[in-house]
Amino acid sequence: MQFGIFTVGDVTVDPTTGRLPSERDRIKAMTTIALKAEEVGLDVFATGEHHNPPFVPSSPTTMLGWIAARTERLLLSTSTTLITTNDPVKIAEDYAMLQHLADGRVDLMMGRGNTGPVYPWFGQDIRNGIPLAIENYDLLHRLWREDVVDWKGKFRTPLQSFTSTPRPLDGLPPFVWHGSIRSPEIAEQAAYYGDGFFANHIFWPKEHTQRMVGLYRRRWAHYGHGTPEQAIVGLGGQVFMRRNSQDAVREFRPYFDNAPVYGHGPSLEEFTRETPLTVGSPQQVIDRTLGFRDYVGDYQRQLFLMDHAGLPLKTVLEQLDLLGEEVVPVLRKEFDSMRPAHVPEAPTHASLLAAREATTTTEEEKR
Repeated sequence: MQFGIFTVGDVTVDPTTGRLPSERDRIKAMTTIALKAEEVGLDVFATGEHHNPPFVPSSPTTMLGWIAARTERLLLSTSTTLITTNDPVKIAEDYAMLQHLADGRVDLMMGRGNTGPVYPWFGQDIRNGIPLAIENYDLLHRLWREDVVDWKGKFRTPLQSFTSTPRPLDGLPPFVWHGSIRSPEIAEQAAYYGDGFFANHIFWPKEHTQRMVGLYRRRWAHYGHGTPEQAIVGLGGQVFMRRNSQDAVREFRPYFDNAPVYGHGPSLEEFTRETPLTVGSPQQVIDRTLGFRDYVGDYQRQLFLMDHAGLPLKTVLEQLDLLGEEVVPVLRKEFDSMRPAHVPEAPTHASLLAAREATTTTEEEKR
């Protein structure tokens, strides 16, 4: 099972000091956090994509390329690649380039984002959100798998005898997750292609996540990719830890109360009760996270949101130490012991390459 962190890259005032980091400070902090993730033994660093204040990660491949050059093992991903407002040709070429530079340590998560105005900024209509996601990904899927593409659709100009460059590393496209908070159409899309489905899982009650993952698993099996239990599922999560749970609640409360997303709404206690947000000790995080399996089944990737709401970099790095030293080793051991043999691990470039080579060998032996 893969464990990691994802960032939304918000630039937010620290409510305890009144300090607002500069965009440069925030960008540098995100890269420091990524390097720390590898240092403490995490598997994945994922960045969002935003094109509006107060967010800074408008160019994920630039950031991930920088991180790739300074890491050896960390898997680089996105927590949203805007499939609706990015040109599929540009996505195909940008992430194939990153794949080569990172020696295959790349996958990405397709999503529609949560900022309505981004659509007209990039010449699109938000009312076409789902059709754009479907059409654009169909084209991207082909661009990575066909050397020469002839294509015609509704939302962009046709392609004639087009080849995207560079071609995917070893002829294997990056593995794709489809991320969603609320859209069953995206779960259906992930199932149709046999891709992974990532449930954001940080705002909604567990019953909602259970229904979305259950739909994806059933449709995955319907399309002939395997049993429902073999579908590739990822979950988001949100934690704040101190060794003493009372200290965690006391320290995190002002950040929660003033957070741009959920501040000035439900209380911290209400939110932790009704959603997967966990504020407490490392053991509480372990227990809560292990409980996710009870309603989504065995899954392959767990990403935590830890650097948001104005939390200072020093605090986030302390959180990563706790996550890497006290939480993830226990979670890894427990999840691995519970996972049946027929449930696959999360795909990586290496595992996909090995599977293709094994299939080729088997076919040659049959001939």
